[in-house]
Amino acid sequence: MPLFWRIFLLNAVVLIVATALLLGPVTVSTPVLLTEAAVLTVGLAAMLVANALLLRVGLAPLQRLTRAMNTTDLLRPGHRTAVGGRGEIAELITTYNTMLDRLEDERATSSARALSAQEAERRRIARELHDEVGQSLTAVLLQLKRAADHAAPELGDELRQVQETTRASLEEIRRIARRLRPGVLDELGLASALKALATEFGGPGLTVQHCLDPGLPELDRESELVLYRVAQEGLTNVARHAGARRAELALRRTPGGVELRVRDDGRGIGGAAEGAGIRGMRERALLVGAELTVEPRAEGGTELRLAVPVPARFPAHVLVPVRPGRKSVPSTAPAVVHRSARAHAPPP
Repeated sequence: MPLFWRIFLLNAVVLIVATALLLGPVTVSTPVLLTEAAVLTVGLAAMLVANALLLRVGLAPLQRLTRAMNTTDLLRPGHRTAVGGRGEIAELITTYNTMLDRLEDERATSSARALSAQEAERRRIARELHDEVGQSLTAVLLQLKRAADHAAPELGDELRQVQETTRASLEEIRRIARRLRPGVLDELGLASALKALATEFGGPGLTVQHCLDPGLPELDRESELVLYRVAQEGLTNVARHAGARRAELALRRTPGGVELRVRDDGRGIGGAAEGAGIRGMRERALLVGAELTVEPRAEGGTELRLAVPVPARFPAHVLVPVRPGRKSVPSTAPAVVHRSARAHAPPP
């Protein structure tokens, strides 16, 4: 029965019962006696309570739907409201769940396009930094060396100082280019890229260990890129915000795929709201149907876990063009725990 008619008939029954009592043999004295007033009050209260209970039961599914609407987050997909009630209420909940399916699909598609464009722009900028700016600075270094060799001793010392400054700038540009588009990920695979990432973030105030399981399953290009970028963002957050002295980067095999973990012994996230970095990681996780968890550790610090299914449940748009003949090769090296060396540059 439609919701309109259920509410209408409910109120009609209450009014008919009240009218029947008024037209019945029951009389009310003038002035009203105390007992008669008590009976009328109890009868009215009973009708109101019955009306409220019936409306509460009938509209309870709408309240559950309202709570679901207030708590739904498209970055945490899969949560749906249980279909309850009858008629229009059940149809409304079903329509809402269908709308969530469509919104999640559209968000995943738009995120894939945006991240694909972002990766393409990263590659372009990294290539220009390496090919254009890097070559120009290399030429400047050669000219400074030639000028320093033919200059007077006093001027030669100054030119050599300028040469060292230029060399440091060239190294910084190369480091930025590697951050934008890590060549080791394309050439040597995910395991080597994660080891290099741990070494890069290690420094005087932060020790980064890495532990990679042997025999990792073969991953597609999208999954490898998502794992690398999430590990990069996780270590960036540790270096910038955690105030940690130790961190661990681990990649382990699971029954359904692989799991990436980034742990630290810093101050933890507490009750702080998720920032752009974590939400960006959730956006990337959605591209391959992965599940991201960020939570405080019992012994202090924060633990980030990214569970990536193999094969990916929701293959994303291609983020990186696959090089001809290049395949992901599963790691065959034994699991190793390595203390990173001091990086040449401080963490970002």
